[in-house]
This record gives sequence, C-alpha cells and structure tokens, in this order.
Amino acid sequence: MRIRVLGTAAGGGLPQWNCGCAECAAARRTGHARSQDCLAVSGDGRAWYLVNASPDLRTQLLAAPELAPVPGTRDTPLRGVLLTSGELDHTLGLLTLREAAGLTVHATAPVRRALHEAFPVGPLLAAYTRADWHTVTPGEPVELAGGLRAEPFALGGKRPRYAAGLPDHADWVTGYRFTEDGGCARAVYAPGLADWTPAVDRAVAGADLVLLDGTFATADELAKRTGGARRSPGMGHLAVRDSLPHLARRPGPRYLYTHLNNTNPLAGHSPPGTADLAAAGAAIAEDGTLHEL
Repeated sequence: MRIRVLGTAAGGGLPQWNCGCAECAAARRTGHARSQDCLAVSGDGRAWYLVNASPDLRTQLLAAPELAPVPGTRDTPLRGVLLTSGELDHTLGLLTLREAAGLTVHATAPVRRALHEAFPVGPLLAAYTRADWHTVTPGEPVELAGGLRAEPFALGGKRPRYAAGLPDHADWVTGYRFTEDGGCARAVYAPGLADWTPAVDRAVAGADLVLLDGTFATADELAKRTGGARRSPGMGHLAVRDSLPHLARRPGPRYLYTHLNNTNPLAGHSPPGTADLAAAGAAIAEDGTLHEL
C-alpha cells in the first residue's frame, strides 16, 4: 500500500489568508506552509483514490508524481474520491475534478444529500463529467480498484454549517481503515475525531499507520489564542493532548497527526511538545510525504 499525504492543515491552511496569529506570522516568515487536509491512497501503486478533496487540490495533484497523466493522454491513475465529511475544506476540490473523464465519489447518506441539496456539488459536476456516487455505510467495507478495501467507521454527527437545515445523523463524519489485498498492510485515516470510541479502538487495532485528528493541541486553544469561546469538543475535534493517552495505551501503529489548525503550535516548523508525542509513538504529518506499507 502507498499513501501520499497531500495536505495536513485544517480549513484555511497555514498561513490562513486573513490570520495574523503567531503561527501564521511564523509560516509567512519561514515559508513553512501547509495546504489543506487531503490524502491519496493506492493498494497497488497504479489505481489511486483521494480521501477528501481540498480547496488546494490542483496544486496538490501537480506535486504528486504518482497522480500525473500518462504522457500524450488525459488519463490519470486517479479513480475516485472517498469523503470523510461534507465540510467545505473536504469537498470544494471536487469541482477541480470536473475535467475528469469520470470518477466515483463515496460518501455517507447525509453527506451525499448535503452535496446534492444544500451545497449542490453533485449537480454541478454532472454538467461537466460523469460522477458515480456511492453511499458509504459505517461497518460495510467498500472494495476499490487495485486490491484496496476501505472500511468506514462513524466518528461523529457534526454537520457542516451550510447543512444546518438537514437532519441529525451519527455518520456525518467518518474515518476509513484501508487494507490492501491479502491484508498485509493496514492504514487508518481519521482527520475528524470528536471522541475516542470503541469504533476507533477497533480501527487502529493492528494498523501499521494511523493518520489522526490533530486540529487543536488543547481543548481551549481557540479561546486562548483568538479570544473565542468555542472549545474543541464542541467543534467535533478531540484535542491532541486528550488523544495522546489513548495512543500510549495502544502501541504498535505509527501515529501521525494531521488536519492541524493554523492556531495549533504543533503546525509550526519547530513545534514545542514533540517529546510528548514521541513518547506515545506519534509525530506530526507533513505535506507531500509518501508512506509505503
């Protein structure tokens, strides 16, 4: 299995265009930028799938040699997209794929509805290309090209703001456990994690690599750094400090934190607190890295 980390920042990226926090100022000064969260995964190195489609997708695709078109053609190894949520930073890039000859899009029922009604990406794409939409149900594996299996698991019921009028569901946010043909390599991707549940325990058991929600370093990060009142649990994100004990009790996988908010000091070039991460077998994911399992 091959995994290309295309982007590691939360919505807005690092630096965020309208933010002058210490982390954004340092990113402008040092050039240590992060594009918005996105992943590419393949079971055989030939058929590739995106997990989420960030607003930075065009630049991310151009930087990934595995996803380049065959010379003289408009054919690429990209076969489809799996969505972990309907958030704008995970779905705006779908419109970038309108030039594709065709693609499959996998999403849970509430996310599919949101992307056909509240934010009509589905109808917009249909005017340009053939997009086959497939409903993802937690607990029901999805067989993908290239000998890749994706096992979705529910992570939370946080709806995108634009979908506030749609019903509550427990699977607005999902994670995926990927297994290559033969079950020799296993990876987990969970950039939105509201709480550490038994489903998360089952997903990380026996995994080689786990890319995990690292949006906020602490639950009160926004309140301290921006003066806001919102805490990370209410925004659907378990803070790094609160997830580290779970990692320490579940050694074995290589844990990488991704989906880092621009206010998170762990997103910087030389972040503090990395010793605590290392003690739990964890580190910070970086844009562009390739993992071969």
